[in-house]
This record gives sequence, structure tokens and C-alpha cells, in this order.
Amino acid sequence: MSIQWFPGHMHLTRQAIAERVKEIDVVIEMLDARLPGSSANPLMQQLTSGRPTLKVLNKQDMADPARTALWLAHYNAQPDTRAIALDASVTAPARALIDACFELAPRRGGMVKPMRVLICGIPNVGKSTLINTLKGKRAAKTGDEAGVTRTEARIALADDFYLYDTPGMLWPRIFVPESGYNLAASGAVGKNAYDEEEVAYELIAKLKTDYPALMEARYQLGLSPEAWAQTHDDELVDAIGRKRGALAGGGRVNMQKAAELVIADFRALHIGRITLETPEQFARWLKAGKQADAERAARKKKLREDGHISPERKPKPDKRPSTRKPR
Repeated sequence: MSIQWFPGHMHLTRQAIAERVKEIDVVIEMLDARLPGSSANPLMQQLTSGRPTLKVLNKQDMADPARTALWLAHYNAQPDTRAIALDASVTAPARALIDACFELAPRRGGMVKPMRVLICGIPNVGKSTLINTLKGKRAAKTGDEAGVTRTEARIALADDFYLYDTPGMLWPRIFVPESGYNLAASGAVGKNAYDEEEVAYELIAKLKTDYPALMEARYQLGLSPEAWAQTHDDELVDAIGRKRGALAGGGRVNMQKAAELVIADFRALHIGRITLETPEQFARWLKAGKQADAERAARKKKLREDGHISPERKPKPDKRPSTRKPR
């Protein structure tokens, strides 16, 4: 299954960021600490290239602390980049990002050269909650669903510090399958873009290997860590559904309901503090995804050259954002 979700307003966001970044001093990219690699938008990297970047691993209170440390080291080793982890609702750590911005752009500040910061990230990553914490009041709309913020807004955090908020944006095509599943599990894509059962199977596959003790503590299936790792994913979802009463007629397990239960437990921290990927794992996924994507493009080019498919034609510009739901 390929998970894709790029509503019409995200096209407008891409255009707005490309224009705004010309006068930006620092870019803050909000990441989900539970999936830092998958929640880093490669399109954002292209749009903001050449600008100092602060990577904020948000929701760190929901992530595995040991893996968060690995990701912080990974990003802090990159040029013109700083990384911090925080929970966007905690005031003191959130204020630390202001100091980090001045470290990245030390020549900015004061009324003559105010700091201009663009904050961006994928949907439902916690940007609006962070902004409200920094501002000390409800400056941005928040919600536990993807796509709450729809328009750009400028927020003055101080007389010489301006923050430009943008709607959450994914990329037009997710070519790393593991990232698609992780994004779906986290709630970064709309519900109509994925199948809950498939996402639950992929989530279980990770958790049974990396966090079997947490899974046993939550679901009490009487399985050892080895048994968790060796049991098929669908069997585990079935056992969890039966244990939690997600039953259909005739005593059968309602697999859809059981899948939704597992995903909800992950999002609500009922299973525990979990990070779905390490820097090394994500690097492997990304390499494989790029290779598969290049092979797909080569096959498509060959078919076009052989006349099996029509040449691509540039779409006519659409002045209005698309409202068609992705299939």
C-alpha cells in the first residue's frame, strides 16, 4: 500500500514558503520525536536550502529517550543546524529555541535587524501548541488532527523577533514506504489516505521487535519477548482484539476495530514512550526508497521512449486549491 496525502492547501503552502524564505534568517522545522526522519520533509529541505535550521524534536515526552539522544546527535553533527528536544506545552524548554535562533544568526536582533524565523513542519506535529506556549496565549488554532492550520500568520514574540507560521505540509509523493506507515500511525495524514489494518500490522511489526516488554505490559497476552517477536503480526492484532473485546458476530475479532485500538494506544502513550526509527534505520529506508524511485522513473522513461505511454504534459495552473479527496 502506498500512503499519499497532499490536499490542495499544501500546494499553496509550498508556494508561500518559497516566497517567504527569501527574507528569512532561521528556519525552525518541527519534527515528531517518535519519527524524526520520517517527519523531516525533504521538500522543505529544498525550499529552505542555505538557511540555518533549528530542528525541534517535539513530543519528546512521548518518545524513547535513548533514541531521542541518537537523533539529536545526528542532527547536531550537520552544518548550520542545531537540534533540541522538547514538549511544546512546557514553557522553559520552548523558550530555549529563541536563544538557539540567535546562536544560528548572531548578527540579527534589535529593531534595525529583527530576527525573522519561519516555523514549518508536517501536519499535527505540534507547531500551533508551541506557538501558543511561546506567546503565552492562544495565538494559533490547535487540534489533534492533520491540517488544522490553513494560512500563513506572522507572530511577534518580541519587538525584534518575528515568527512566521505556516500550515503543515507533507510532500507530494512519499517514496519511503516505512515513512508512510509511520506518518499514518502518528496521525500526520488524513484518515482517508490509509488503511488502518495495514498500518496496525506495520506498527505491530516494529513494536513486537523493539518494545516487546511494553507491548506485554499493555496487552497482557502472556508472551515472552521472544514469543512476541516470532508471532505473526495479524495473529497479534487478533489476540489483542480478542483480549480487549473488539469482537464481531459469532465471537470473531473485528480486525478493523482492533487495528484502530492499537493505533490509538500508540498515539495516546498507553503503550509507553516509543520511537519508531533510529538514524541508521531511516538511512537504510531512505537509500532503498531512492533506489526504487530511480528505477521506477527509469522504467517510466523507457516506456515513454518506446511509445507505450503518452508524453507528460504540464498541467494548466489552477487558481483555486483542489478540494478533491485523495483516493
